[in-house]
Amino acid sequence: MVFGSDVAGRENDENFRIKIWGARGTLPVSGEDFRKYGGNTICIEVRCGNHVLLFDAGSGLLPAGLALRAEGVTDVNLFFSHCHYDHIVGFPYFKPFYNSANDVKIWSGHLAGTKTTREMLKEFMSPPWFPVPLEICCARIATRDFLPGDALVVRPGLSIRTGMLNHPGNAVGYRIDWAGKSLAIITDTEHEPGTFDETVLDLIKDVDLFLYDAMFTDEEMGLYKGYGHSSWQQAIRLAKLANAKSVGFIHHSPTRSDEELDDIEKQAKEQFDGAFAAMDHQIIEL
Repeated sequence: MVFGSDVAGRENDENFRIKIWGARGTLPVSGEDFRKYGGNTICIEVRCGNHVLLFDAGSGLLPAGLALRAEGVTDVNLFFSHCHYDHIVGFPYFKPFYNSANDVKIWSGHLAGTKTTREMLKEFMSPPWFPVPLEICCARIATRDFLPGDALVVRPGLSIRTGMLNHPGNAVGYRIDWAGKSLAIITDTEHEPGTFDETVLDLIKDVDLFLYDAMFTDEEMGLYKGYGHSSWQQAIRLAKLANAKSVGFIHHSPTRSDEELDDIEKQAKEQFDGAFAAMDHQIIEL
């Protein structure tokens, strides 16, 4: 893997590049204590060749959209893990929605059987929560509903595996395999101490990189039982058990300072060399 902070690397059909537009959980934050790791909530861009995939619409979706517009990208797939506020707050501010030349496909499965993706989106953008309706978006928006556990065929040769996570109101984990490399995105899931979620293990087995909900520490888990989040120590245990090559911590607590995240990363690397705390604007080339 190659890490960076600027878009770099040759464009070709086998590129597999991840850019973190938001690594924070629960609430966007700003200030001196959050300059290094950033304060935007979850939004992860994945490039599989020329295909642009976005995972979650946290506040990081705003800068992601501005960058895609400047680059001239007109075809995007957006996947939701779930629709709690911190994962949707950037949705109405995604600039590609407001260009009639753009195609945007939006996928969700966490509410399968109870609400469609389009119904969910229309509720995001409706009074009294938002002043204008979804119909103001003039891009060609297509919605896709799925069941957790389905394999999603995004393009010929590009499929994404999915699985249900343990989170209040449900959440979906994703695994992308492309050009011989693999990435899993496992955010908003709670583990039971001393146990391992078989769905998570299946999604991260032998993976090159998985991004994992590390909202808490093991010591904090007992205080927040039922909140639907996990710990960086569990991420390390999962990485070792699943033979993963590397793991990046995401969904940082909004109170977790740069200094604290530096300390967590240092401790984690002592246990697993491929561990790191993800940060806004970080680029990872697989």
